[in-house]
Amino acid sequence: GQPHGQSNGQPHAQSHAQPHSKPHVQPHGQSHSQPHGQSQQQPQQPQHPSSPPPKPHYQDQNQANQHDAHYTGLRAQANTEGDAMARAYEQSHEAYARGDGAGAKQLSNEGHAHKDKMESLNKQASDWIFVENNKDSKPGEIDLHGLYVKEAISHTDQAIVQAKQRGDADIHLIVGKGIHSQGGHAKIKPAIEELMQKHQLVAELDPHNAGVLIVRLDGQGQGMNPDEVSRRLDSNQDCVIM
Repeated sequence: GQPHGQSNGQPHAQSHAQPHSKPHVQPHGQSHSQPHGQSQQQPQQPQHPSSPPPKPHYQDQNQANQHDAHYTGLRAQANTEGDAMARAYEQSHEAYARGDGAGAKQLSNEGHAHKDKMESLNKQASDWIFVENNKDSKPGEIDLHGLYVKEAISHTDQAIVQAKQRGDADIHLIVGKGIHSQGGHAKIKPAIEELMQKHQLVAELDPHNAGVLIVRLDGQGQGMNPDEVSRRLDSNQDCVIM
């Protein structure tokens, strides 16, 4: 059996936090197969309807990076491969159902090839935007804008390990507010839970910057449970991160 009908992972919460004055080109083919049940997400955009963000250079540069032709081109190519992957898997199921085992196998292999290309293109896109968004980041601070949830977990995982090796007491994750998609908190909550459980972390939102999740690496402080973190990220109108 091949993965079929699963939702294609997209970077976090973009369509629901997109400033109305900015044009947005929606990549097509968002609903197709993605391994491991990744849910549909859009690249995150900051939302600050009333007051400017505490660190406007992040917001301005994030917007520029997420509309960069290189980045959007890679994501669009990945979506095209995702479409082709889903079609191949669907046709493989149809061939198998009518008794064409050889045809089903060939189509399944084609689906796998498109899947590999899709993952390679998405990795290029995520690596590029992570580097660009973090060129001006302070030590112990990482910006996760423009990443799919799975990608954000991977980068955060590496950053936590490196921070622990340096002996840092905490790490600041710029995650971004405006997660207003239906069940939006359900996408970030598993990511927070996974990281908190794996590393035995204490996490809380920065009281001075709604866009930052502070992860205590030394286990000090009361912290918030993942439900509380995701609830606040989902309901608060300020600019926030993951």
